[in-house]
Amino acid sequence: MSSFRDDLLAGQVALVTGGGSGICKGIARALMAHGADVIITSRSAERLADAAAELATETGRRCIPAAADVRDAAAIGAVAQRAVDELGRLDVLINGAAGNFLAPAATLSSNAFRTVLEIDTVGTFNASRAAFDAWMKRNGGTIINVSATLHYTGVPLQAHAGAAKAAIDALTRHLAFEWGPSGIRVNAIAPGPIGDTEGMKRLLPPAMSEKLRKRIPLQRFGTVDEIGEATLFLASEAARYVTGAVLVVDGGAWMIGSPMDMLG
Repeated sequence: MSSFRDDLLAGQVALVTGGGSGICKGIARALMAHGADVIITSRSAERLADAAAELATETGRRCIPAAADVRDAAAIGAVAQRAVDELGRLDVLINGAAGNFLAPAATLSSNAFRTVLEIDTVGTFNASRAAFDAWMKRNGGTIINVSATLHYTGVPLQAHAGAAKAAIDALTRHLAFEWGPSGIRVNAIAPGPIGDTEGMKRLLPPAMSEKLRKRIPLQRFGTVDEIGEATLFLASEAARYVTGAVLVVDGGAWMIGSPMDMLG
């Protein structure tokens, strides 16, 4: 059950990058369940179509699938303009498109490192500019970037992802400062270990899962729904004086250091 009223975002339109699966699909669901119409984008047209149909059936709201690569500024620009043309406005942007894998820095290729930064960081900038140009510079809006806590302590095998997310945190603050006069709030959410995601299963070895859970101050993993609730707060009028902030939603997990310390 949600902590917020069903009509919290009534009449609003959101664009969710990476919205075809995982945390960002859950964010799209939360936005729609609270009154927003949504356009979701990722590179997989088939996955997007399935997700959009599922979300629309569940919530009764419009969900438009629009395949695009966030690394392509023109492509994501066209998606933002489509939101305005077909749904009438663009109030909320969720920057969630991301790439990740486990790799030691000593064997990580320059191309692989660059690819993650291009998807995560350059993609966040491209989508933000797209939303700014299509709607927000004239009408205001809310941008919420999906970050992480990897760079708070340093995590083995995650130099590429940590660097990308650190850059997203910096970009969040820079855009909040520059675009605030246009009525645009820019914030970020840093999820911790979210148990009901494919990424968690893929990136955290099974042997470490229970050890990590016991070390987290709140003694459990988070859920996609909890990230959705945090997003609703930042997207709502309750956060109307919040900008340039990174909201950590991880049960205190970042304070225990790297989960990879438990290996061995």
